[in-house]
Amino acid sequence: MDYQQIQYEVKDKIATIRFSRPDSMNSYTPLMCDEINMALDAADNDPGVRAVIFTGGPGTKKPTFCAGFDLNYSDNPFSYLTDYSVFEAEDTGGMNTIRIWEMKKPVIAAINGSAVGVGLTITLPMDVKICSEKAKMGFVFARRGFVCDAASSWFLPKIVGPSKAVELCCTGRIFSAQEALQMGLVTEVVPEDKVYERAVEVAKEMYINCSPMSVAMCRQLIMQGMGAATPMLSHKLESVCYHYVAQSPDAEEGAKAFLEKRAPDWKTDPVADMPKSYPWFPREEFPRNIQR
Repeated sequence: MDYQQIQYEVKDKIATIRFSRPDSMNSYTPLMCDEINMALDAADNDPGVRAVIFTGGPGTKKPTFCAGFDLNYSDNPFSYLTDYSVFEAEDTGGMNTIRIWEMKKPVIAAINGSAVGVGLTITLPMDVKICSEKAKMGFVFARRGFVCDAASSWFLPKIVGPSKAVELCCTGRIFSAQEALQMGLVTEVVPEDKVYERAVEVAKEMYINCSPMSVAMCRQLIMQGMGAATPMLSHKLESVCYHYVAQSPDAEEGAKAFLEKRAPDWKTDPVADMPKSYPWFPREEFPRNIQR
């Protein structure tokens, strides 16, 4: 697949997706949205991929993860929304975050520079966020006359709490990596030149030490459980999953490797070996798929 606005590569079982519009500070477009979802589909369905890393590509004037939606993309950069009725217009950022939310592979953000607008909201469903100590971030939508996007009104309050989410979105202020760490928006803050390296370390820790099937199921149990009204749904799903993995070769291998004090040799593959009952719920489809 030849991508125009992202870079996609697989190395050492890690798929890396790089925002790649260096002349526009890696800013986001409808085409980038489509390419991101194609890359996520490729990674999720590739047995050779165990984790996904998002980061900003090289060539920008200063290190940048993603500078948000490109307001100079065309004469009417929001035509993909305004050309359709209110019930048909699907936000592109949300198309990406929903796909990330659905992933069976862990997704890591290597925030190597500034991340604002959709360049920040796209990270909310990612599992681990490694951030440059020099990065600046902001939910700047209201300052541009827009509203929060990428399903961030669902994700963000679950991370920082509703009051903080309102403050961040309704001031649109820029904040530092250290403040993001204090709020729980990022997992770690590291020197600028160590961001991607640290993301790779975390990815390898997941796929070397942990069963890929266990990682896939734990990730989806947590993602699906966030919206449950009571813990009973999580209890039911965990019981089903526990019964399933207990009969898998990885459960036997994990126990043996622990007792024999050696590295495990995992056998399962979430592409082929997820239980027949998965996905546990039907996908809630948007009213239509926009043809761009």
